[in-house]
Amino acid sequence: MSIATKLEQGYTYGDYAQWPEDEHWELIDGVAYAMVAPQRIHQKIVSELGRQIGNHFQGKPCEVYVAPFDVRLPYKNEADAQVENVVQPDLTIVCDKSKLDKKGCRGTPDWVIEVLSPSTTLHDMNTKRGLYERHGVNEYWIIHPEDRWIMVYTLDAQAQYGKPSVFGMDEPTPVQRFPDLHIDWSFMTEA
Repeated sequence: MSIATKLEQGYTYGDYAQWPEDEHWELIDGVAYAMVAPQRIHQKIVSELGRQIGNHFQGKPCEVYVAPFDVRLPYKNEADAQVENVVQPDLTIVCDKSKLDKKGCRGTPDWVIEVLSPSTTLHDMNTKRGLYERHGVNEYWIIHPEDRWIMVYTLDAQAQYGKPSVFGMDEPTPVQRFPDLHIDWSFMTEA
């Protein structure tokens, strides 16, 4: 999704839950970011990855969710109403079902994927990468559809991302967190 508006006030999930359902927002450290509809190629990638990943996890404990899907990332054990980080990654993979509730996910997902749009590039590569690293997301993918590359961040022994691995879409991309899964990009030849 693209960022349309940024509001600098200290918002929480309590505020967020009161906003109109037809508007899509994210909160990062209490700052609200309004999201707008993505381009067609963005949706094609998200749909296809959701299908591939969902098929892979069929009958396994991990589940894949496509935006809009709220991921609440509390700092500690604060009540939902006080949580200042609520994001809607393009794809969210959660293997610990105790983190799932009727509102979405509360806690750190195992794998997060963001597909870049022109207006989200810096936000996804800097702001969200920092948030996911601080909260311990094991694997974070940033996909650039126009330039056809994937940047993969994985946590190291110090719980930091360090230098990312970069892959082209000319061959399947291995998933570090799930070694038996490779993403097939052949659908991109029709994009």
